[in-house]
Amino acid sequence: IAFFLLVQLFVFTPEFRFSLLLLNLEEYYFEQHTANHILHKGCHNERKVRGSLKICSKSVIFEPDAISQPIIKIPLRDCINIGKHGENGANRHFAKYVYFIKEHNVVAPYKIERGKMEYVFELDVSGKVEDVVETLLQLHRASCLDKLGDQTAMITAILQSRLARTSFDKNRFQSVSEKLHMECKAEMVTPLVTNPGHVCITDTNLYFQPLSGYPKPVVQITLQDVRRIYKRRHGLMPLGLEVFCTEDDLCSDIYLKFYEPQDRDDLYFYIATYLEHHVAEHTAESYMLQWQRGHLSNYQYLLHLNNLADRSCNDLSQYPVFPWIINDYSSTELDLSDPGTFRDLSKPVGALNKERLERLLTRYQEMPEPKFMYGSHYSSPGYVLFYLVRIAPEYMLCLQNGRFDNADRMFNSIAETWKNCLDGATDFKELIPEFYGDDVSFLVNSLKLDLGKRQGGQMVDDVELPPWASSPEDFLQKSKGALESSYVSEHLHEWIDLIFGYKQKGSDAVGAHNVFHPLTYEGGVDLNSIEDPDEKVAMLTQILEFGQTPKQLFVTPHPQRITSKLKSLPQTCSYNASIACSPVSPGEESFEDLTEESKTLAWNNITKLQLHEQYKIHKEAVTGIAVSHNGSLVFTTSQDSTLKMFSKESKMLQRSISFSNMALSSCLLLPGDATVISSSWDNNVYFYSIAFGRRQDTLMGHDDAVSKICWHDNRLYSASWDSTVKVWSGVPAEMPGTKRHHFDLLAELEHDVSVDTISLNAASTLLVSGTKEGTVSIWDLTTATLLHQIPCHAGTVCDAAFSPDSRHVLSAGADGCLNVIDVQTGMRISSLTSDEPQRCFIWDGNSVLSGSQSGELLVWDLLGAKISERIQGHTGAVTCIWMNEQCSSIITGGEDRQIMFWKLQY
Repeated sequence: IAFFLLVQLFVFTPEFRFSLLLLNLEEYYFEQHTANHILHKGCHNERKVRGSLKICSKSVIFEPDAISQPIIKIPLRDCINIGKHGENGANRHFAKYVYFIKEHNVVAPYKIERGKMEYVFELDVSGKVEDVVETLLQLHRASCLDKLGDQTAMITAILQSRLARTSFDKNRFQSVSEKLHMECKAEMVTPLVTNPGHVCITDTNLYFQPLSGYPKPVVQITLQDVRRIYKRRHGLMPLGLEVFCTEDDLCSDIYLKFYEPQDRDDLYFYIATYLEHHVAEHTAESYMLQWQRGHLSNYQYLLHLNNLADRSCNDLSQYPVFPWIINDYSSTELDLSDPGTFRDLSKPVGALNKERLERLLTRYQEMPEPKFMYGSHYSSPGYVLFYLVRIAPEYMLCLQNGRFDNADRMFNSIAETWKNCLDGATDFKELIPEFYGDDVSFLVNSLKLDLGKRQGGQMVDDVELPPWASSPEDFLQKSKGALESSYVSEHLHEWIDLIFGYKQKGSDAVGAHNVFHPLTYEGGVDLNSIEDPDEKVAMLTQILEFGQTPKQLFVTPHPQRITSKLKSLPQTCSYNASIACSPVSPGEESFEDLTEESKTLAWNNITKLQLHEQYKIHKEAVTGIAVSHNGSLVFTTSQDSTLKMFSKESKMLQRSISFSNMALSSCLLLPGDATVISSSWDNNVYFYSIAFGRRQDTLMGHDDAVSKICWHDNRLYSASWDSTVKVWSGVPAEMPGTKRHHFDLLAELEHDVSVDTISLNAASTLLVSGTKEGTVSIWDLTTATLLHQIPCHAGTVCDAAFSPDSRHVLSAGADGCLNVIDVQTGMRISSLTSDEPQRCFIWDGNSVLSGSQSGELLVWDLLGAKISERIQGHTGAVTCIWMNEQCSSIITGGEDRQIMFWKLQY
């Protein structure tokens, strides 16, 4: 390559065809110069081609302004000589290997010319020639080093030197009043490409300025628009940061890779601190709760899990992974009511074919350590571009050195691809999100690419669809319908266990036939421990090309989705409109439906709670509230040792009963409203007959204070500081007030420490207990066995209760936390924190009304992971709370000795 000195005085704006995808993998674009390519220098037919010369770390690229001319790429490693062209033209410089790309702006495999060729370029700015030649000679020396590790080290040193000599241009700030917070070096990451430059963050904006000024001088993101940020592993190192300005989009607004983990962490902390005041942070558990309760679709939930597990559209080695769902690609109709239509989601792709699996297991048994079952992964850059070649052909050409894959190995047919995943010896790939999106472009050869000819003679064109799909749009619509179907909703958790969960690693992975090469797992190799630079580069390249297993998000079985009682909706309902389809015609609504409707309405307006009346009827803290069926009588217990009966109608205290001089801890009304039961710190439970106005019975059942009681279907459940919960069969007296109850101890649920609270589920088949040391236990009452024991709180569990559908337990603790636990798996799926203890609560499964230590009532949006409202209430801690069945009336009791009556105003 030779350089000729010339100054041009006219300006021409070309149609740019250049892209960073024309560079090699791990190559950097440094600078560009307006120039002419001189053909046949010094000959009678000499001519000049106008364009721009790009200086890259491993190549020189010339982009002609005329799109009829091909882009020329000259690898520096293949240059014989580089120098300044002498005035007499004697010193000619040659290359032996040149690529010609995008002639007539057509995306096609690169043309390659071999042999000794001379290339002469003249720059517009003559003073730049010396510098350009010096830079190219330096880069040429790096490219010619024998060892790949040495090449990488030298190019990195050149890059860092360039970055050190430059800084962010503050004139690019949106406003002169912006305050700079931090500036550092980083790279902007897009698929297969990294673009070095400078990151700058101010009090209002995040900026990235590419070193080369490409694709634009500065990328700017307003902090106010940011919705989500994720720390990322990039090249197996904790150096990445991805920023989203949307809640649910597949692709982010910017992905940055830093040179130092501390820079990444500092920037993350700054943005996260900013977001704390604007956006609720979402964890895998909070998304799980939204998904379980139907507030997120299966598609949205999988997208969020991929994001949390380091999967990004900007990193093809960690591209979002989605499951094959459909098993039937031959029928003319797709029957989503037939389980046989679906793939078995409890097995990885490699285990779906029994015969193939047996062969793989035989090899696995004979293999020395470290063992693995599958020689390839379910997600890799090659697989992603296999699916996307029709819309991302330049990515495929970049990955495969300017070539498309063999025509018969292309993504030609859905059915063929699925069959190969079932039968192929080394094909275990899953799908990508595009299969469940709205854009059909990846299925259609709309760019009219020449992707080759198959053995049968036919050209590779659009993807062949299954018989049940009338068009690409129909295929995607039916695929989405399958992903959101009842069958998949009931089984998706099994696939999540394999890809993101507890079956990803260890003995559970072996048992599930889900073991991949050790290098694909997070932490499988420590690059920092590899001293040989060649070995390090080779190892990294191997891992990135092979594919990576997602970060493990769950270490216990993933809960199942709560699916509708209606297993199938009318076939006329589309997937998007299915929520509006009703199995009951208007006018057929039952009373239960109306009650549920009123409850939903009430909880939707819970923030509008208003204080109606308040009465100070005790001398110490109120500990329990029970209300008669018609709502006219309110019974309360207190640490002042009394049970009080208050008339809501006359607003008068009607009775005050004392059983001993010890505090009472809770109370409840038996069905029929004839008897009130109170638990006491004197180890007893007292039965009081309302009609006869006297103590009817005493159960001396514990060795320490009784902290809480529940009753259902003639069974009494009592919790005590003696570390037990006891279940009693309570046969009622034939005539109220005449005979004593007869009690039989049916079961004793042992705990390690004192039990402070208990609650039953709606069917009274399950009991939840909370201890003073912060443990929540879930018991099966039909067998009196412990199902789950979860250490939840740093301190006493103040209250715990099941959701109305019995799928979740909520616990509140002295540590200020609210925890949601999945009953099926015992997994803590959400945790919210306040700055003070929450002493008691009521909830509907989605929203919570809690009573706090300070006396405020807090409304929590569990799905949004935030406190929606703070309502002023008691002057001391709220100690107990009651809500009627219609959810329209609420009573609270507090340490201020008051009971407060609340109404919903809407």
